[in-house]
Amino acid sequence: MTTATADIVTRFGSGRAVQRIEDEGLLKGQGRYTDDIVPAGQLRAVFVRSPYPHARIVSIDTCTAAGLPGVVKIATGAELVQAGVQPIPTNPAFKRADGSPAATAPRRALAHERVRYVGEAVAIVVAESLQQARDAAEAIFVDYEELPNVVDLEEATTPGAPVLCEEAPDNVAAEMRFGDAAKTAQAFEEAAHVVQLKVVNQRVAALSIEPRSVLAWVAEDGRLTLRMSSQMPSGVRNSLANDILRIGRDKVRVTVGDVGGGFGMKTGIYPEDAATAWAAWTLKRPVKWVADRSEEFLSSFHGRDQQAQAELALDAQGRILALRLRTLANVGAYATATGMTIPMVVGPWVQTSVYDVPLIDFHIRCVMTNTACTAAYRGAGRPEAIFIMERLMDEAARQSGIDRIALRRRNFVRPEQMPYTNAMGQVYDVGRFEMVMDEGLDLADWSGFEARAAESRARGKLRGLGISTFLEWTSGMAFEERVTVDVKADGVIEVFSAVNQMGQGIATTLAQLVVDVFKVPIDKVRVVLGDTDRGDGFGSAGSRSLFTGGSALHLGSVKTLDTARQLAAQSLEASAADLDYAEGRFSVRGTDVGIGLFELAAKQPGGHIFTDHTSAVQGPSWPNGCHVSEVEIDPQTGAVQVVRYASVNDVGRVVNPMIVRGQLDGGAVQGIGQALCEHMVYDRGSGQPVTGSLMDYAAPRADIVACEFVTEMNQTVPCTTNPLGTKGVGELGTIGAAPSVVNAVADALARADKKEAAAQIQMPLTAAKVWEILQA
Repeated sequence: MTTATADIVTRFGSGRAVQRIEDEGLLKGQGRYTDDIVPAGQLRAVFVRSPYPHARIVSIDTCTAAGLPGVVKIATGAELVQAGVQPIPTNPAFKRADGSPAATAPRRALAHERVRYVGEAVAIVVAESLQQARDAAEAIFVDYEELPNVVDLEEATTPGAPVLCEEAPDNVAAEMRFGDAAKTAQAFEEAAHVVQLKVVNQRVAALSIEPRSVLAWVAEDGRLTLRMSSQMPSGVRNSLANDILRIGRDKVRVTVGDVGGGFGMKTGIYPEDAATAWAAWTLKRPVKWVADRSEEFLSSFHGRDQQAQAELALDAQGRILALRLRTLANVGAYATATGMTIPMVVGPWVQTSVYDVPLIDFHIRCVMTNTACTAAYRGAGRPEAIFIMERLMDEAARQSGIDRIALRRRNFVRPEQMPYTNAMGQVYDVGRFEMVMDEGLDLADWSGFEARAAESRARGKLRGLGISTFLEWTSGMAFEERVTVDVKADGVIEVFSAVNQMGQGIATTLAQLVVDVFKVPIDKVRVVLGDTDRGDGFGSAGSRSLFTGGSALHLGSVKTLDTARQLAAQSLEASAADLDYAEGRFSVRGTDVGIGLFELAAKQPGGHIFTDHTSAVQGPSWPNGCHVSEVEIDPQTGAVQVVRYASVNDVGRVVNPMIVRGQLDGGAVQGIGQALCEHMVYDRGSGQPVTGSLMDYAAPRADIVACEFVTEMNQTVPCTTNPLGTKGVGELGTIGAAPSVVNAVADALARADKKEAAAQIQMPLTAAKVWEILQA
C-alpha cells in the first residue's frame, strides 16, 4: 500500500471517527423530510379519531363536512371495506392455549363497526388545505354506543372482563411455553435460595423528533408511489401492495428521504399509511398526512408494557439452578405480528443473558386491552428480558449474602464454553463476559465507591451503586441483504442498500466500508438508501444495519473491485495477477503503465462497472456489556439523579467510534428515561390516556444525568458470523441502562435500611414514588 493510499484509509476508512457525511446538509437546513416534498395539486389528509376506548360505531354523518370549502373526499371504514381494502395482516403462526390460531380483531385502515382504543381512526378527510381538512373533520358527527373497556393487564385476564375479540374471550391473543416445567420445579424444591420478584416494564412512547408522515401519489407511470418516514420501505410496500390494496408489488413504489428518528416505531405499515395511500390511488392526486404530537401519543406504536412474576433458584454456592417466568405482555387493542413476536420470541431468546442457566420454565401470554398497540421500541424485547434478569441477580445477592460481583462471576458463561447454546437453543458464537465486567468495574472505579458514598452522606444525600452485565441479540431475524455497487465514469462510486438512515449515521459507516475496499477519498462515495425500485431488503431494525447490510456492501465492493481488475487486465493486455491497485488506479507491476478506476468505467458499456450482490451472514450477533451507574437520592424530595455512568461494550469491530459512542450514549439516556421518568399511562376507569402530551409525559432531558458518560468499546472479541467481525450497537445502551440505574436506586434504599422496598421498586422511579418509599 502506498503512502497516499494509506493516508486515505487512515483518514476515511474503518476505525476512524470520520465526520458524518449526512450532517452538512442537515445543519444547513437542506434535509429532505417527507413534509418538505410538496408536489403540484397536493391534498392534505386529517383523521377523525375515536374519543372512546371501546364503542360500537352506530353511524357517521359526513353531510355537513362534505359541503365545506375545499373538501375533496371523506371516507369511513365502511366505505373502505366496500372498496375491498383489507386489514393489515398479522402472524398466523402463533397459537392460543387450545391450539387455535392467534386471535385478534381485524386491524383496518379505518375502524369498521367497533373502535377499540382512544385515538383509533374512524374517518379520513381529504381537502385542498390542512386547515380545510381540520375544519371538515370537526364537522363530522359520529354516533357511538359506548362499551365497557379494560386497559389493565391483570384486569383484562380476569373472568368477566370486557372482551375485545370474540375468538379470545379471555383476551389472550396467543401464548407460548418454553423449557421443562417438571425439572424446573424440582430444581426449585432443591434450591438453597429462591428469589421471587414482580417485575414491571412500563409502557413508553418512542417520541421521534419527526412524527410519522406519508405522501402518496400516482406517478406518471401509473404506479402508486409513497414518500414516507420509515425504517422499512420494502416491508411497507409489500404489506400495502400484496395484503391491503391487493394491486400487486409492481404497482407500488416506496421511497424514504431523511428520517427524524424511528427507534423501531417506524418499522411497519400503519392504518394511516394505508388510508392515505388508498385516498391517493382513488383520487389520482397527491395526498399527504403528517401526524401531530397528540396523534403520535394516541396511535403510534408504544413500547414495553409487560409484567412478569420472576423466580430464580440457586444452590448454596450461588450457582443458578433454574429460572421461572410467568409473563403478561400488553399488545394493545390489536395483536400485531411484531407485538406478539417481541415478548414470545425475542425476549425469551436473550432471557438467560450472559449466565449459564441450565433449566427454564417460561409461560408468556399476549393480552389485548383497549390501548394503542405495542410493537418495536429500541431494544424490542431485550430490555424487558435483561431488566428481569439483572433485577433478579442483584436481589439474589442481597438475599443470599453473596457479593453481587462474585455472584455474577461464578454464573457467567465462560469463553471455553463457546459456541454456547442457551436454554432457548440460541447459539452465542463468542463472548468474554467476565473480562468485559472486569474492565467495566475498573472504568467505573467500583472499589472507590464507599468513599464517594461517605461524601454524599455528608451532604445529606443517599448514594447507590448499580450494575448490569448483559448481552443482546441482533439481526431482526433477517440475515440476507442485497446491495448494488456502481463505479461511474464521472468519478463517483454509488452504492445502494436497503438498510435505512434515521439519524444513526449509517450512510457514513457504509461509505467508510467502501473506502476500505476501493482506497478512494470518502467524497468519491455516494450512498443511496430508501427506494424500493433500487432494491429490496429488510431495512433497519434489530441493530442489523452494519452487521448485515455492511457485510453485504463489503462483499459487494470486493466483488466489484475483482471485476474491475479483470477488465483492467483486458484493457492493459496484462495478467490480472500482475496488476497492482492503489488510489483508484490499476498499474502493471514494475511499470508506469496503468489505468484509473473511473477511466476504466468509462470504457465499459453504459459507462460504468456495476455489481448487484446479495449475501447473508451466518447468524445473529451477540453484543454485550457492563454498565455501571451511581445515583444520588435527595431524601427531602425523593429526586434521583445519575451522578456517574461508565460502560464497557463489546460490539466487535468498530467502524466509526464517534458514531458508536453516540449510539451507546444516546441509547443509555433512553434507558435512563424509562428507569426514572417515562410512563405512558391510561386511566383504568375511563380508558383515556393520561400522559397524552409533552405537558404530561416526562421525557428525559439533559439534566436527568449530572455527569459525563465514560464509554469504552472492547474490540478484542470480533463476531464470527459476518465477514466484518462487527456486532450490532444501536440498542445496547438502552438495554444496559435501565437495570443499572434501577439497581443503583435499590442499592441506595438497601443501604438506608429499606431492603424490602429495594425488592419491590418499579419503574419509573419518580421523585414522588421514591419519597413515599423513604417516608414509609
